[in-house]
Amino acid sequence: MQVAPRRHDERSWMCGHARLHHARAHSTTARVLRRAALAALLALAPAGAAGAADCRGTDMLAAMSRSSPDVYREIQDTARATANAEAILWKIERAGVPASYLLGTIHLTDRRVTQFSAKTSQALDAVRSVALEVTDISAAATSAALEKSSRLVLYTDGRRLDGVLSAAEIAKVRATLSAAGMPVEISTMFKPWVISLMLSVSGCERRNVQRGEPVLDMKLATTARQRGKTIIGLETIESQLQAMAAIPDDQQVGMLRASLAYADRADDNMETLLQLYLQRRMGAAWPFQLALARQAGVGPSAFVTFKQRILVDRNRHMAKAALPLLSKGRVLIAVGAMHLVGDDGLVALLEDAGYTLTPIE
Repeated sequence: MQVAPRRHDERSWMCGHARLHHARAHSTTARVLRRAALAALLALAPAGAAGAADCRGTDMLAAMSRSSPDVYREIQDTARATANAEAILWKIERAGVPASYLLGTIHLTDRRVTQFSAKTSQALDAVRSVALEVTDISAAATSAALEKSSRLVLYTDGRRLDGVLSAAEIAKVRATLSAAGMPVEISTMFKPWVISLMLSVSGCERRNVQRGEPVLDMKLATTARQRGKTIIGLETIESQLQAMAAIPDDQQVGMLRASLAYADRADDNMETLLQLYLQRRMGAAWPFQLALARQAGVGPSAFVTFKQRILVDRNRHMAKAALPLLSKGRVLIAVGAMHLVGDDGLVALLEDAGYTLTPIE
């Protein structure tokens, strides 16, 4: 008569043990993802502390003009043929509607971009609301989104990074995670796109973010709130994660291999993109990245879905989300500058919707 209760107790203990093991595993994963949030490009801490380090590197494209003039000319030819790539601030007009503005941003803490120009400040004063890619890009918000979307970030089917990368490449991955303050033992758990994202931010820039230095988008949001503007999000962090995770595995691996080839030149890569931004030459940014990948032995096919999902598809989604705001006028739309350029960029899409866009900076 006492056997059944004992078996019940054993089953209860086993179930309890399993739940405890699962809880510990979940807790470990949560901690890992919280730390990943601080290391990844999307992990943008709120503004606060001062004293940003100067992360200036070498302009790789300028150096390429001397070391590989044929490649440089190819990049320049592609840039010149790219529509709407020579301005970062546009005025948006339509009959009967107050004017709005479109600003291309760059997600860096560098004071050369976080100090607003007079025209950007005037545009901000003229609007009632500011529409960003997402409303909250704090570390806390990013961490919460990553924890909810862990299946997009971590392998859950038994695969591992060391099954697709060489020993030398895995060593670079581990060095990257170690520099970001993450345990190297979990390095092979992450999907390739996550490591690529981490590699896109230099250690210097990461430290600035962790000190509380704002990237341009965060500075814009903080200033807008101080001036009494409403902040609106065109996307969510979750939708951005889904777009990255939708890239096929083989292309993720190819992109990661290209990133690993230049892992020690993150400051130089960022300086190059910053110079293109400051010089209003964003049409060269995409062909420059493809040229670097080609030099690393990775062809353009590895970036096909990235361009479609991260640029083309998101541009269309952001344009659709922006139209109701533009119909009321007096809104500043601020998104990454690469979303403005080209025939599929926001400038072209908003013109197709009946608005007149005039470059003012």
